[in-house]
Amino acid sequence: MPATQKPMRFGHTEGHTDVCFDDLGSYIVTCGSDGDVRIWEDLDDDDPKSINVGEKAYSCTLKNGKLVTAVSNNTVQVHTFPEGVPDGILTRFTTNANHVVFNGNGAKIAAGSSDFLVKVMDVMDCGQQKTFRGHDAPVLSLSFDPKDIFLASASCDGSVKVWQISDQTCAISWPLLQKCNDVVNAKSICRLAWQPKSGKLLAVPVEKSVKLYRRETWNNQYDLSDNFISQALNIVTWSPCGQYLAAGSINGLIIVWNVETKDCMERVKHEKGYAICGLAWHPTCSRIAYTDAEGNLGLLENVCEPSGKTSSSKVSNRVEKDYNDLFDGDDTSNAGDFLNDNAVETPSFSKRIINDEEEDDDFMLASGRPRQRSHIIEDDENSVDVTMLKTGSSLLREEEEDEQTDSIHNLPLVTSQRPSYDGPMPTPRQKPFQSGSTPMHLTHRFMVWNSIGIIRCYNDEQDNAIDVEFHDTSIHHATHLSNTLNYTIADLSHEAVLLACESTDELASKLHCLHFSSWDSSKEWIVDMPQNEDIEAVCLGLGWAAAATSAMLLRLFTIGGVQKEVFCLPGPIVSMAGHGEQLFIIYHRGTGFDGDQCLGVQLLELGKKKKQILHGDPLPLTRKSYLVWVGFSAEGTPCYVDSEGIVRMLNRGLGNTWTPVCNTREHCKGKSDHYWVVGIHENPQQLRCIPCKGSRFPPTLPRPAVAILSFKLPYCQIATEKGQMEEQFWRSIVFHNHLDYLAKNGYEYEESTKNQAVKEQQELLMKMLALSCKLDREFRCVELADLMTQNAVNLAIKYASRSRRLMLAQRLSELAVEKAAELAATQVEEKEEEDFRKELNAGYSNIAAEWSQSRLKNQVEEDTEDSGEADDKEEKPEIHKHGKIHFFKKIYFEGFFLMKGAVTSSNQGRVNPFKVSASSKEPATSVNSARSTNILDSMNKSSKKSLALNRATNNEKSPVIKPLLPKPKSKQASAASYFQKRTSQVDKTEDVKEENPQNSSSETPAMCPQNTENQRPKTGFQMWLEENRSSILSDNPDFSDEADIIKEGMIRFRVLSAEERKAWASKAKGGTTSDGAEAKKRKRVVDESHETENQKEKAKENLNLPKKQKPLDLSTNQKLSAFAFKQA
Repeated sequence: MPATQKPMRFGHTEGHTDVCFDDLGSYIVTCGSDGDVRIWEDLDDDDPKSINVGEKAYSCTLKNGKLVTAVSNNTVQVHTFPEGVPDGILTRFTTNANHVVFNGNGAKIAAGSSDFLVKVMDVMDCGQQKTFRGHDAPVLSLSFDPKDIFLASASCDGSVKVWQISDQTCAISWPLLQKCNDVVNAKSICRLAWQPKSGKLLAVPVEKSVKLYRRETWNNQYDLSDNFISQALNIVTWSPCGQYLAAGSINGLIIVWNVETKDCMERVKHEKGYAICGLAWHPTCSRIAYTDAEGNLGLLENVCEPSGKTSSSKVSNRVEKDYNDLFDGDDTSNAGDFLNDNAVETPSFSKRIINDEEEDDDFMLASGRPRQRSHIIEDDENSVDVTMLKTGSSLLREEEEDEQTDSIHNLPLVTSQRPSYDGPMPTPRQKPFQSGSTPMHLTHRFMVWNSIGIIRCYNDEQDNAIDVEFHDTSIHHATHLSNTLNYTIADLSHEAVLLACESTDELASKLHCLHFSSWDSSKEWIVDMPQNEDIEAVCLGLGWAAAATSAMLLRLFTIGGVQKEVFCLPGPIVSMAGHGEQLFIIYHRGTGFDGDQCLGVQLLELGKKKKQILHGDPLPLTRKSYLVWVGFSAEGTPCYVDSEGIVRMLNRGLGNTWTPVCNTREHCKGKSDHYWVVGIHENPQQLRCIPCKGSRFPPTLPRPAVAILSFKLPYCQIATEKGQMEEQFWRSIVFHNHLDYLAKNGYEYEESTKNQAVKEQQELLMKMLALSCKLDREFRCVELADLMTQNAVNLAIKYASRSRRLMLAQRLSELAVEKAAELAATQVEEKEEEDFRKELNAGYSNIAAEWSQSRLKNQVEEDTEDSGEADDKEEKPEIHKHGKIHFFKKIYFEGFFLMKGAVTSSNQGRVNPFKVSASSKEPATSVNSARSTNILDSMNKSSKKSLALNRATNNEKSPVIKPLLPKPKSKQASAASYFQKRTSQVDKTEDVKEENPQNSSSETPAMCPQNTENQRPKTGFQMWLEENRSSILSDNPDFSDEADIIKEGMIRFRVLSAEERKAWASKAKGGTTSDGAEAKKRKRVVDESHETENQKEKAKENLNLPKKQKPLDLSTNQKLSAFAFKQA
């Protein structure tokens, strides 16, 4: 079966590492540039034993209970194993030793140093030393001949030498390597190796191949290579039986060959492509341990191991195994049979050297290992007894030929010739983590460090406890908790401490909340998870807590312990964070390839109106990186950090996209240094983090110091003045988007902060405009001015004029006019929305409902009475079709505008809209009716601009007038299109008969809103809402009330850019401007019951006076408002 690659583990800090097994293969021993030697029971060992041997450890080797290390103080030290007790210094060099190796029986040690010397010494008597001189550069690697006759060495001088140990002479030297002056500059560390037991061959990695030299003759027998090797090989190691040779390259490729057949048996790619600098074969099992130049430890299992049936194929790529692992199915499952029903492999055995002294356990088949998807069938006709395999290689060859002859008629030939695959490799999934925490295997660790406080966990022989510390002690005093349940996950907020533990054989996974802000005496609660469900991530928000479990469920709780919603996650959880009402979730949305993680993100708001902002969008990460921190800024903007140090922030102003705002690696002095993020602030712009020298996370003691980094967006040409100002401007935009979010969601914020931000942005734009003017980039100046406010554009015009750039000044003037019109339209729309919101809050919806009912009733009565008229026949279907809902919508959208005063717009003269013309056939007409708007609405617009002007006769009151009921619409105006653009309609005049005063007065209240509505065009908001109503209802299916639809529509409409709102406003006006020249014919009739009252009041109406515009006073507005609602 193919080799199994386990997920790599973080072992040491970045830098050179080495690895070896103990004599029995019970332990894996690694050393690294952090000066530690770690003893792992297995790759899954969460708490390996650590021995500090110096500042840096360059090499380690282990035999007979002696651990020998080459350290940075120029010594070769010995420690007892596994106790780790120092046992003396074997030798010293003038510089550091680069490589140490034991001989076969563990009695001698060879060490090569950067001072060009090689020393061989006795472990028990270090006084007996032999020094080998002859290299002209630092020594890279050494290898003992299994028979203790020869010693091979490789050096930076480009040579590989074989020394005779007895007389310390050089037996042979080959100039094979590229010359360099130091180990750190070497292209390859050239870790060569002798073939075990016999020592017949010496393997030397040279460029992209392994050269094998024959013992004593020193002839190059042959080379081992592979087409998939693209970079130089770094290290080689032999299997204990001496039949297989493994090599690791500087780009992370591990190749295994059968030395006898020269066939490539395994190809394994490092998950991140790091250089392989340590390689060790298990003494008894088919396992290879390897380390990389970044301090990680990996393990290959089932290397060159025979399966139940073997194949004659030369290589079985592990990618096939990884691909099958994606299905998480058993090899003998029905699904496997379905995937490959005919995948029956041809059994065969390859050539092999058999030594008499070999043990049965060492015997291994040199065959390909395709993945077996079919059930294993025992004792079939092609089975070969193991005893037959030991009779000799000739018998094996005969058996192989016979089996191939017999099977060729029964099995397809293609199954034994599988093509190799070198495509994308699946990336192991990142494990769940809690932001602000250090690894769980540490005895002293941070469970969380955030903007509220710190939670530390101590789990050693003396104590197993949790300490909670608050940055602001006024929130709560420091707390010490016992950790009897072994909590591993924690979160901290202003209200509570949230803890979680994994399940055990006896206990379920538990969620424990310490609600210290509770006003009652019960300040904690515990919830047990269902069986086989472990909590993997937790977070706290304002009044709620959340826990994500291994069952891919997210469970919500109130801060007091009430269970709320439970919903499924699209994939396994990675991490999550909470802030206020926001819940930020990161999960695996699939399997990544070539070292990339495939993550998805959800952002939910858990307020009164729960909604999802991000719907499982892909989370952008740097290539070959993983997630290390997830959270919110102090102002509530989602942010995250990846392992390459890139900090990204949600840009709400650009459709909820992710913008990189900082690269912490730019602030690191060393390659192995990192910054551990603990908090982000947008105002002031601060990235709060802890510098970690030679590590990715800080220790608990001494208490780490927090550093503050500045933000910088990755703009081009940042060294130039133009690039700097562009970066500063857009960074200011990104970091002040939260103000719009706070305003939209009803949060309080300081208006001065926003004003200061706008001021800074406009100053930067002016500087960029001035720079562009100096560079004669006038088109660019107009582009910059388009980003400015109205006042800044006026300053830009003055600057252009003084700079004698008349063409630019003219362009900017045109732009200023457009901005002024846009600003006016925006103010009108905002005023309308504000008025509508006020009326909505004042219970206007109830009045509108009453209007609609009254209107419906009177309309039906009218249709019944006038059923003989043809026009009425056309309106009846509309009434019966839409009913109450139809009229309610109509009045709800536009009826509230009737409350406003009635004065023409600023470019019109004053008009009395109710004045009866001299001839009943000539309606009252405005002087400039190009902008046909609702008369009552226009009063409010104009009165706002000329508050200082009062009417000459304030003591005179306008008469209360009731307009006549107009005739129904003509056939050309469809009754069903009440949301379409309305043109000015000419109402037909008719005499009002005295015998019908009651009928007229009873129908007037119902038709008065409709009359006004028909003469007023729709606003941009109404047209926008008409087209987007279906979208609002689809996003909010629970909306049943029209008020909810309109409120949601207002919120969305205000989010639109100014250009879009202007476009909708222009679209709304476009339907009426063509008819503006037509006269508006109106007719008023004074009811007999009001004639006496009207005689006591005088109406002062100035018709057709365009020279001076005067608004009506407050009393007139009140009268007209009363008129609009009187009959309601």
